[in-house]
Amino acid sequence: MRRFWILLFALAPLPVARAADTPATSRLVSVDLFKNGLAVVRREVTLGRAGTYVLDSAPDPIHGTYWIESSVPVETVVKMREVEVPVAEAAPGNLQDDLAGKKVTIHFKGEKLPPVLGVVAKFKTPKDEVPQVSRFLVIETAKGRSYIESSEIASVEAEAGDGKVKRRRPQLLLTLGATEMPETKVVIRYLTRGITWAPSYKIDIADPKTLTLEQSAVVKNELADINDAEVRLISGFPSVQLGQVRSLMSARSNTDRFFEELQRAEGGAARPFAQSMMQNSQFNASQLYMPNSGAIPAGEGVDLHYESIGKRTLADGEALALTVAKGTAPYERIVEWLVPDTRDSYGRAVEGRPSEEDEPWDALRFKNPLKFPMTTGPAMVVAGGKFNGQRTTGWVNVGEETVLRVDKALSVRTRSTENEDAKEGNRDLVWIGGRQYRKTTIECEVAVNNHRKEAIQLVIRRRFSGELISAEAEPKTTLREEGAYSVNKRNELFWNIPLKSGEERKFKYRYSVLVMH
Repeated sequence: MRRFWILLFALAPLPVARAADTPATSRLVSVDLFKNGLAVVRREVTLGRAGTYVLDSAPDPIHGTYWIESSVPVETVVKMREVEVPVAEAAPGNLQDDLAGKKVTIHFKGEKLPPVLGVVAKFKTPKDEVPQVSRFLVIETAKGRSYIESSEIASVEAEAGDGKVKRRRPQLLLTLGATEMPETKVVIRYLTRGITWAPSYKIDIADPKTLTLEQSAVVKNELADINDAEVRLISGFPSVQLGQVRSLMSARSNTDRFFEELQRAEGGAARPFAQSMMQNSQFNASQLYMPNSGAIPAGEGVDLHYESIGKRTLADGEALALTVAKGTAPYERIVEWLVPDTRDSYGRAVEGRPSEEDEPWDALRFKNPLKFPMTTGPAMVVAGGKFNGQRTTGWVNVGEETVLRVDKALSVRTRSTENEDAKEGNRDLVWIGGRQYRKTTIECEVAVNNHRKEAIQLVIRRRFSGELISAEAEPKTTLREEGAYSVNKRNELFWNIPLKSGEERKFKYRYSVLVMH
């Protein structure tokens, strides 16, 4: 029996030492920033002969966006490994690991126990085991091994070491296939989070006829140190349906979390990002009247604009503010009054208090003078250094007309009334889709009064549901999109009139509406 086991041991293969991975340093070459916190990262690394290389950093990509570009086949692996990092760059961790092998003096809480001197025991953690924080700190003393309750420790004095501690960190390993080339450039591209930009605008109307528009940007970097990398700002609507799902290549992901995030995305909880200030709305809330704007064709392809701000150096945690572009344009100061629809899609009167958006507002009407589209963001209006107001502008194409509200026009009085026409007698009854409606006529009036010392250009937008019968002063009538599938059409009357100082004007109009019985 003894010989049998000896023979087996002799025939067993000897362990083969793993060849050391070749260190390689990747460089962040460029980063393209969306406004919703996503960024397109491009890293480059130059590898030598065939073999395995370990990179200095591991990516945290969005699912489905991690790609390797190389003229030679490359396989990548993310591994968790213990690496030495400077004490100054590492947060305090497990005392057993951080102080292993060092002489220490342990002081206890209270005054009952004297300090203990010894050497912190060193334990080897299996490669695939996650280190656990123990209840005890184990040290070797002159009397033997001591197990000290961690919660009873007040402070620890340790001898000076090499200034490094071990931490488990994700590492990216690249295995380069067979090649005769002495060097191979590998490009790593992926979408990730951690760096973003926010636009803002300053509009100076010191000149009564020409405004100056300035676009600025703030870049916030929480991704990694950026050294002389090309930075581009992206405007548009980024359709990243799985933007909330981390890739399995990320060290911060696991299978349970991955499938949970994926299920939420597929179920609609993580819908594609909405058109909001973080991205772009097609036009702002006050610009529902869309004239022939004269927008200049911007180019071909998808509606995403990339604006380079050059090569930048920005450390992790830093923020950068800069001017992106300036332009001038003729403008017109107007007072805009939006009168909301007082009926629902079934023609029934809607009760409710009007919001501040329904009151008259001072506004600017101008065309985008920049060489690229204006993106959704806050716009501050000043006049010779004096603050006038701040509102949000929407997406405005090059050369397209937009209307930006500034502040409430408190010196312009407005009134809107409507009543059913009592002279109509019996109301006609109409059956539509199995429902009965009563057709009635509504008589309305809008009145405005200018209490300013100067003349104003007034824009009145009156929304209503039904069919227009007549209107004074020949307003322009447009059909609103939201009424395409309702019983009553959704319309908007548009008056654009001058109003002298102290002048009052009234406009009457009539329309018919189907009211569900």
